[in-house]
Amino acid sequence: MNALSADSAILRATVPEHSVAFMEAMSGGRPFVEDGFLFFSAPENFQGAGGEAWLTAVGYPLDDRIPAWALPGAAGQAAAHSAPQDMSAFETALDKALRRTGARRCWLAGPAAPERLAGFITERDEVYILNVNAPVPARLRHVLDHIPLQLREGREFTPAHRRLWAEFMGRAALRPAVRELYARSASVVNAPGTDLRLFDAVDGKGHLAACLLLDFTPPRFCTYLIGAHSRMHYTPHATDLLFRAMLEAARREGKAFIHLGLGVNDGIRRFKLKWGARAVLPYVEAAWEEKRTVTRSSPGWASRRASGRSFGLDSDIMSALMAGGPVNKWRFALDQPRQRPFAMLWRLDKNGHTSWLGGTAHFFCCSFEQSLRRLFDKVDTVILEGPLDPDSLAEVDDAGRAVPPPGESVRDHLTDADAALLEQFLCRRRLLADGPPPSADVVRELLGRTRPWYAFFSLWTLFLEQRGWKQSVDLEIWNLARDMGKTVFGMESVAEQLASLESAPMDRIVRFARRCREWDRYRRRNAASYLAGNLEGMLGTSTEFPSRTERIIDHRDQRFRERMRPWLERGNVAVFVGSAHLLNLRRMLAEDGFSVRKVLPSWRHRLAALWNKELLR
Repeated sequence: MNALSADSAILRATVPEHSVAFMEAMSGGRPFVEDGFLFFSAPENFQGAGGEAWLTAVGYPLDDRIPAWALPGAAGQAAAHSAPQDMSAFETALDKALRRTGARRCWLAGPAAPERLAGFITERDEVYILNVNAPVPARLRHVLDHIPLQLREGREFTPAHRRLWAEFMGRAALRPAVRELYARSASVVNAPGTDLRLFDAVDGKGHLAACLLLDFTPPRFCTYLIGAHSRMHYTPHATDLLFRAMLEAARREGKAFIHLGLGVNDGIRRFKLKWGARAVLPYVEAAWEEKRTVTRSSPGWASRRASGRSFGLDSDIMSALMAGGPVNKWRFALDQPRQRPFAMLWRLDKNGHTSWLGGTAHFFCCSFEQSLRRLFDKVDTVILEGPLDPDSLAEVDDAGRAVPPPGESVRDHLTDADAALLEQFLCRRRLLADGPPPSADVVRELLGRTRPWYAFFSLWTLFLEQRGWKQSVDLEIWNLARDMGKTVFGMESVAEQLASLESAPMDRIVRFARRCREWDRYRRRNAASYLAGNLEGMLGTSTEFPSRTERIIDHRDQRFRERMRPWLERGNVAVFVGSAHLLNLRRMLAEDGFSVRKVLPSWRHRLAALWNKELLR
């Protein structure tokens, strides 16, 4: 377990996670080997500076030989469907790694998880490989010979690559971690010790039609990491042409096989299968927190179970860390939101069909991904108030930044003392604040030169972000449902949503701003009630939230009722609206013949319901 063993690990690599230099560049961690398994841990200078130790474990063993599952033909296919993985050797190595590093925050990517971590699995998939001698699909052979694109290979990440990545990120439903991988590709391409290459397809006008980022560092295989194709400079089958070039390069350099990564979703899986890929290994991700920091002198550490709270990693976070792009691992660890059970949820039954109705929070401090995943496994359609794709969000942002007419800004309705108090409250540095405070210029710009509703939401967001509230339940639902292949749409158009926002009364916005000293108390009460699933407690506050007016709520409630009801009657649907709408909608749907029953996701929620006699509410 030293530098030499870590350096030699690349010679025994069998999976992309064994590409040591690449993984080191992504995670910022220190690689080491324990009993034939590769690990990455927080660098010593980070731990010594007061940071919390973390550990990434790769559960696939290093191997001196080409694994049986990677062999071509019947032998490889038989090995790929062998008996379940024996994780006993890995568990021993993991225990040693935990004891040596004292790690508390931990991640795993491997073929299975030890039994004690079964409750902390965040993702399941399969690993796909491609035989280097795989033929070009028959229907593409003639087509690819006549595509008017020039191929090139290199390591320079040019402005053209940045534009292609930006275009792709602008239209693709990417999770934050994966989006960061694309945004930071330029730095990982030239990471020391790696052999990463960009395969480009360029049209006759010099435009980049498609690009793949490939890792040729491991001696026995190469890996397809990430890629993109352009719609602005679209050429049919550009990505197929690059796949053929990838196969030719792998054969030329004596690679035994090509790693294509995970199935991810049906579309990506179909593309890989079209080229002859086959699933060879199970894949699981797990994220957990050791109950307390493990040290060499801690007795009984191996038998202690992980704590009841996982980190609630976005399901692509481990894929991001393991499959491509330079993510600063220790910063990534600190940024992960807490995972909590989703309790603001009701089950709806009618005529033998079941659906669900949930309440969202536009801003929050926790993630609910694990609960939402279990819920989305039961449905085929997810419906929200309105669209949350990048184009729609940009349209709302542009509308909010429109300068209001004279006399109609929030600043015009605040006294100088009110404005000074708000600036002082938002701009002063706090010991426990998460990040620097906004400048007074930012506050003045929002108050004086944006629409009133936009000023309110922006200032409220700045306040929450300083206190670690970086989550949006709405966006988490939208992105997770899309990633899981569900049908996702909004009940309202952007124009309808903007009309509702514009109707927020100025006096309510001004009154809320003047009461900024009460925001912390309101925030804490709001969070506690939301996590408990206590709708009445969440809304029964003396601080009047500007957008919760009868005019806004009641009008939209009726609209939502009419638009969601046909879907709810069909069943297998989860509908999410702002929590304030649930007060009326539960009653309305009961009037429409639905059985409305509160979902109690944990024993704490069930005990609270028994205490408050709310089991049937």
